[in-house]
Amino acid sequence: MPYSKSEMLKTMSHNPWFAGLPLSERRAMLAVADVVHVHAGEMLYRKGDSAAGFFGVLAGAFKVSSVGEDGREGILSVVEQGNWFGEASLLDGLARPHDATAMHNSDVLVISPPAFARLMRRNAFARGMAGLLCSRVRALYGLVEDAMLRSTRTRVARRLLALTRGDATMAPKARASVLVSQEALAMMLGITRQTMSRELKDLVRAGVVKLSYCRIDIVSMAALELRGASA
Repeated sequence: MPYSKSEMLKTMSHNPWFAGLPLSERRAMLAVADVVHVHAGEMLYRKGDSAAGFFGVLAGAFKVSSVGEDGREGILSVVEQGNWFGEASLLDGLARPHDATAMHNSDVLVISPPAFARLMRRNAFARGMAGLLCSRVRALYGLVEDAMLRSTRTRVARRLLALTRGDATMAPKARASVLVSQEALAMMLGITRQTMSRELKDLVRAGVVKLSYCRIDIVSMAALELRGASA
């Protein structure tokens, strides 16, 4: 579907990072972006591809993932509406380190490598990119810390908390439902489907969450936060 520049600006500005940029930079980004439709299950790029753009999700969602030697998929992040991603390979010139696949029919903004390079010559945009990279590093260290130091039970709670804020978005206000399957949640944490089912049933019995098809409703955000704060 066609989008006006004002519609794009409103949609993308729901994201805290994009909204924090000066209006002039947001408009400059949208002025050089093309809209591309990606069907559910279609890859935007594969691991090893060269960088073909900086991407912003106008509608839908993408999973950033890798496949292990045993064929198991690990979902590293879910990139929802309003988020921008794919900057690392444009900045360091190296190949894409992961796959990016549409989870639903999605519309994505694409800023070409030459246009991205021109934007990087703008001080405000370059500072914004530095801030975006810092947020990625913090999130990465958080995942590593969770994997090394926290129990599976705590990791499940913390990932659910991240998803209530949009995972990559990390919006200040949490939402009451997370649209994710138990299988996908298990892939995010690198645990088996059986282990995930056991942990979620425990949360249900404790009155913390309610399970539906491809959806987890948060019954008590306070209780979930308490579990996520556990060592």
